[in-house]
Amino acid sequence: MQNPYFLSLVLHRLPDLGAATYSFLIEYFGSAQAVLKQPLATLEPMLKAATLAAIRDFQQDPAGSAVGCQVMADLQWLEERQDIHLLGLQENDYPELLRRIARPPPLLFIRGDISCLSLPQLAIVGSRNPSPGGVENAHRFARHLAAQGFAITSGLALGVDAAAHQGALAAEGRTLAVMGTGIDSIYPTRHADLAQSIVDSGGALISEFPLGTAARAAHFPQRNRIISGLSLGVLVVEAAIQSGSLITAKAALQQNREVFAIPGSIHNPMARGCHQLIRQGATLVETAQDIVEQLGALLGYQYQSLLRERAERQAEVEIPNHPAVEPGSDLQALLFAEQQLMDAIGFDPVTIDELIQRTGHPVGLLMAHLVNLEIKGLIQPVGGGYQRL
Repeated sequence: MQNPYFLSLVLHRLPDLGAATYSFLIEYFGSAQAVLKQPLATLEPMLKAATLAAIRDFQQDPAGSAVGCQVMADLQWLEERQDIHLLGLQENDYPELLRRIARPPPLLFIRGDISCLSLPQLAIVGSRNPSPGGVENAHRFARHLAAQGFAITSGLALGVDAAAHQGALAAEGRTLAVMGTGIDSIYPTRHADLAQSIVDSGGALISEFPLGTAARAAHFPQRNRIISGLSLGVLVVEAAIQSGSLITAKAALQQNREVFAIPGSIHNPMARGCHQLIRQGATLVETAQDIVEQLGALLGYQYQSLLRERAERQAEVEIPNHPAVEPGSDLQALLFAEQQLMDAIGFDPVTIDELIQRTGHPVGLLMAHLVNLEIKGLIQPVGGGYQRL
């Protein structure tokens, strides 16, 4: 039986076919299978010559064509790597915030815990050559935010990215690295141990690029939209005026995400990008708690909205890996923190602010548990809060 991802991967691997064109073709024709069956004359106005040639070869000999053989090798490799998952845009586990962006990646390769993609995330980005103070700020902010329940998302690059990942790990929190290479290639290579630590700690490595894709300059601005798309907000620690971090901040603004920036010395060229962002309306932050307080109010609204959208799409289809729990059933299967939260909710509607006061949980961690309890069928959103079912 053909792997359900085979045709999607064929479309994904076609030369000169980016995420925007992939999404357009799926929307226009309905499926990868429908696209690959189209007469070349129909596709010619939409695609480049190299793409059309690859489709022609595949139509003539699916198994023997260059792209068909490559995809079969990809699937064999994935089958041998149980820690790597392939996730399509229409699947229930696809992160809801990322699904909302203008060009969501049609396929994600994920190494690690797939569930952490749906945790409340804060992206931390900045210079590859930061000052010692920039490194310290990235590590300190990430550590505090991770301890408050946010997953820290960055790009596995040198400098600020690495310090942010390490800060989250120091807090025993979750961190996600979005890569500008295939999932089978770590760049820079000196971060192989850091990448393994991210996976071992319950985080994840993420790539939209086909297996075997090497690092190229054009890939990193492309992956930046995923870093911001996964996150509720983006913190820029240090950045020059001409910086990839400002590309991430711009993507965040286009995606209606919050943008935060740490001010620096007027004599530090790495602070000029942050100062420019602040002049353009980014929130100036001096402590990590500034971010927690600003995102706290947003989290409740954002996650209730996302869950409503998910429920509408699923329309009574059970969510995989999250079996519903009958109301009134034994709660012993819940995490201890979830049991405490159920006790705090009681039997009357309760606001998120009241739950924060009753539990003492940081807002990011609280929202993660509320999402899990709603998925399990134990609570439902009402007004500005929740109640038991």
